[in-house]
Amino acid sequence: MEIIRNGSQPSSKGSADYFSGDVRIDPLFDPRQSMRALGAYVTFEPGARTAWHAHPQG
Repeated sequence: MEIIRNGSQPSSKGSADYFSGDVRIDPLFDPRQSMRALGAYVTFEPGARTAWHAHPQG
């Protein structure tokens, strides 16, 4: 795993497929083919919600 300094990667807006309202996603690490996962710090503005969703790979 590569450790990356906080704030060195751009934030993105949460997708409407997974969130409602204003949500900011800050990546913590990138997925690797062997991992099939990623990590992110998610910030919810007042009134924002997460949508129920599935993780087909487990």
